[in-house]
Order: sequence, then structure tokens, then C-alpha cells
Amino acid sequence: MKNLSTIPEPSNDLYQRVLEVRKSSKELCLASDDKRKQALFSMAEALNSRADEIVDANIIDLRKAEDEGINKSLLARLKLDHSKLLVAVEGVRKVAGLQDPIGLSQLNRELDSDLILERCTVPLGVLGVIFEARPDAVIQIASLAIRSGNGAILKGGSEATLTNTAIIKTLQEGLSKTSVKSNALCLLTSREESMAMLRLDGLIDLIIPRGSNELVRFIQDNTSIPVLGHADGICHLYIDSHCDIPQGVRIALDSKTQYSAACNSIETLLLHESIAEQFLKQAIPEFSERGVLLKGDKVSNSFGVATLAEKSDWSTEYLDLILSIKVVSGLEEALEHIDQYGSRHTDAIVTNNLQIAEKFMMSVNSAGVYHNCSTRFADGFRYGFGAEVGISTQTLPPRGPVGLEGLVTYKYFLRGNGHIAADFVSGKKSFIHKDLSL
Repeated sequence: MKNLSTIPEPSNDLYQRVLEVRKSSKELCLASDDKRKQALFSMAEALNSRADEIVDANIIDLRKAEDEGINKSLLARLKLDHSKLLVAVEGVRKVAGLQDPIGLSQLNRELDSDLILERCTVPLGVLGVIFEARPDAVIQIASLAIRSGNGAILKGGSEATLTNTAIIKTLQEGLSKTSVKSNALCLLTSREESMAMLRLDGLIDLIIPRGSNELVRFIQDNTSIPVLGHADGICHLYIDSHCDIPQGVRIALDSKTQYSAACNSIETLLLHESIAEQFLKQAIPEFSERGVLLKGDKVSNSFGVATLAEKSDWSTEYLDLILSIKVVSGLEEALEHIDQYGSRHTDAIVTNNLQIAEKFMMSVNSAGVYHNCSTRFADGFRYGFGAEVGISTQTLPPRGPVGLEGLVTYKYFLRGNGHIAADFVSGKKSFIHKDLSL
């Protein structure tokens, strides 16, 4: 039994709002591909027309957050200017253009004459998504939910309340101009509501938390609803001895500094002992120029890294311009370090030795394992998914950036003509089990 003793009971208002989302989701799952596409195009147009209002709301949220002394990484995630909003709108249109994830036939099998078994994809139902101060996540999640035929209940960080509210009202305005009901999307604005949502087993089909390890674990321990977990993003980059050092420096810089507040930026750099000194000679000035604080083990300290790393640094997700550096004896020690401290998010290797690269990629148990490229590619939009509801670090699917395919399940449909099981048990009939074309 899950522990629900500390979770508040849902208010009647919350219960009714979630009930409306569920009712709308049942209608949405029957909507045609064209109708769901049109809903997204209308949402995108609404976002464009209300862009100034959304950005103005975000400016107010940012000023308040700055006054409250929120850290730089959260402020970076919170910011939603016109250029960032434009990218989000492009993502909505990208999702609209993706293949319909509903109704895909995965199995078509003749069990007996006129007895046909089919397995087809169907929506999950209602998603409950709790995320940090990232207002662009509202747009991503809403577009993926509607496109995949799911209703969505969203709860963002309190720092982004005005921005999130402006976005949801705009998206609902876009939906109101289509056949898809606007209350397929719902925004929660208080912590009490988001916690009470955890009691709504039977109305909500999946909870997706995007935040700290503590948040994810709390939710997993306090709900009977299935949870898709993504917590820390402790990503590693291993620079092997068989490498192009300038290429390695370039990849390391991008993986850390392109957007340090993202969960797919590296937190630890592992260097093969034979190239560590030469690598750091080139890398330290580059990192310094970009304002990165380097923390290293004793060996990397002897090669110019000024600050000594503590044991806790290897398990810290900085989400900031801070990078831990460790010199290792080779691939095996790098793999052992990642296995001990990694979060199964994204890890990468830089090497020109294909055999070493293949062993690294097969040995590291992370959702994303990269060779000679930046960890910053771990993103639904960059994978061509249009957007993502989050990145799953669990072993079972969906794994990695969760797009449309992660928001559907499947049903078995069996169509017969008076068939009964007794005929097969008695031996009167035998199964054919003939696979038909999909």
C-alpha cells in the first residue's frame, strides 16, 4: 500500500475539474487525426497572437523571482522571451506534422477462420504533469497531450504562475476555435492541488514529475497512480586516450556551457590519464573564459584545476557553470565511476577507437549514450519528436525523451463470428496462429 496519510483530500472543485478533463479526453481519443492536427495549429496561432502578453507576464514572474533571490539556473529556466517562445511555437507545429500515434496496428493475427486478433495503439487517458519553473514545458506538454489524444493536468513551479496561466488561457483559446474541448487542458496553481491530485487514482492514468530526486521519490511513495520518473541529470563525458583533443575540448565546452541549467548538460568530465594534462592545458582557458568553476581530483589539480573536488561533487547536479573533473586510468575506471554516480540520463565518450566506443556505449546503462558528440542533443525536439513531456531515466520504456510514442499504450482487439473457447479446449478446433499483414 502506498502512503497517502500526508496527502490532502481533493477538494470538490479539483475533483470536478479533473472529471471534466477525463470526459474531454474520452472524446479526444475518438477525434480524427485531422481534428487533432487542426487543434495544434490553432494553439500555435493563438500563441503567436498573444506572444506579447505571455512575455509580459514572464517579465513580472522573473522580476519577482529575482527579488526573492532564486538561483541562476532556475532563472534561466524561468525566462521565456520572444525568441524562446518562437521556438516553442515551432515545436507545436512540428508535433502537428508528426505521424498519428493512435490506431497503429502492431499485431494482426488470424487465430481461426473469422477470428482475428489485432493490437493497436490507444491514448493513455489523462496525464498529470508536475514540473519546475519552465513555462515552455506547458506548451510542449499540452501539444503532445492533444496530439496523442490525452487530456492533461499541469502544475508548474510557483515562480512561473503568471506565465503558465497566460499560456494555458491562450492554448484553451486556440482549442475553443476547434472541435477539441478547451477543458482537455487544466492548470493547477497551488501545491495543495498538485498533492491532492495524487489521490485521484482512476481519473488520472499517469503522473509525470519533472524535478528533484526528492520530488520524484515523494510522488512515487505517495500515489497509487503509475509514475514516469525523471529526477537528476548527472551526465558524464569521458575523453579517451584515442581522441582528437581539440574536438574533445569543443564537445566538452558545448556539453557544459551551451545551456548549463539543462538536465542534459554534463556535471562530470572524466579524462584518460595519458591525455589529461594536454587536454586541460587547452580546456582550462576556454572554460575560464566562459565563467566555469572547475573542481578536480588531486591529479587534475596538479594539471591546473584550481579547486579540489569533494566526494559529494561526483553526485551533485549543479545545473550551473560548475564542472567536476576526474582523471581515470582508462575505460574500465570511467565505466565504474559512471555506474556508481550516474543518473542513467545521458553519458558520452570522445574517442577515435571504434572498439572502445562500442564497449562504452553497450556498457553504460543510460537512456542516451553518445559517441563524439555533445550531451546537449538529449532533447525531444532535437530527436525530431517535436517536443517532450520529460526525459525518463527508468530502464523500462518509455525511456529518454518522451514524445508521442511514450504517451500511448495499446489494446488487443479480437473479432470473431460466434467463436467459443470450449471448441478449442475439446479439440474440436485448432488454432491457426497465422500472422497477417499489418
